Amino acid sequence: MAFHFRFGPGDLLRCRFAISPRWETQEAVRTLRRPHRQAYHLPWLRRIRAAADGLDLRPLWLLMPRSGHNPDFLGPPPLGPSATMEEELARVRAAGAEDPEAVREDLRRALVCTPGALESDLGQRMLADPARAVRELADLYERAWAALIAPHWPRLRAVLEADILFHSRRLTAGGLEALFDGLHPDLGWCEDTLTIRRRAHHDRELNGQGLLLMPSAFVWPEVVGGYDPPWQPTLVYPARGIGALWTAPAGPAPRALARLLGRARADVLCALTEPASTTALAHRLGLAPSTVSAHLKALHGAGLLISARHGHRVHYERTPLAIALTTGTPPESL
Repeated sequence: MAFHFRFGPGDLLRCRFAISPRWETQEAVRTLRRPHRQAYHLPWLRRIRAAADGLDLRPLWLLMPRSGHNPDFLGPPPLGPSATMEEELARVRAAGAEDPEAVREDLRRALVCTPGALESDLGQRMLADPARAVRELADLYERAWAALIAPHWPRLRAVLEADILFHSRRLTAGGLEALFDGLHPDLGWCEDTLTIRRRAHHDRELNGQGLLLMPSAFVWPEVVGGYDPPWQPTLVYPARGIGALWTAPAGPAPRALARLLGRARADVLCALTEPASTTALAHRLGLAPSTVSAHLKALHGAGLLISARHGHRVHYERTPLAIALTTGTPPESL
């Protein structure tokens, strides 16, 4: 059994990456009920335990079956590469006002996938007034975002953006086959078809819409493909670097490097273990963004960093010389 995305000539030109704070909020809520997903997130779970206990997440969990349909209207694919939570929730709320009958059917399809959910008082209440259900679910997602994800969003976004930068370069170097080969072990590419090995069987013709690729910190160890027409076909895969997502910042830079560059600039250089923006580094190091920006410009000017733009942000990463300075590895062996 497998899920197939079938590409046409136009689809190959319309593949894009995006980041969705609403998706991360959804999958964080799902992770609270999925022990097999929690291994990488134990520090986060400890930090948000009290906040999570203060939320009644049952309406969301009722629409998150172990297998089967999840309501598409609750998480439409983002229109741009870096949509805000406010923008995404506005689209969710609009769905309830525009087509409540379509929302009712979407809810029903999800509820029947969980035994007893359709007949439950909560499920029946959703179906009786889908427009109200959308408003209440969107409000609940907003509260979950504020409590569970927003305080950690700079760190999460940095990991997701670094993943996109890595895979964009992989796509440039080797094309779609190289890209899909490195996203997840359950993915395979053959004869213009992307296959996800899974229990259910499904075929989706892309029909010129292309494929939206979204890294996620919370979807691990799974890879998710979905969205029925008219939504854009989407593939959500585990982001690289989640193993170190919740680890404490590295210790101070080596003393010799600090004498060479100055303690503050050496710490910035050592913190760049993966590409990151000024804001992400400032959050990681507990410094003002303006201070980090000045250090990054100096290090960039000295040939120790390279930069690449991702949306509205510039990401910095170390050059081979900088890696050698921070790790003690000779440049010729890198």
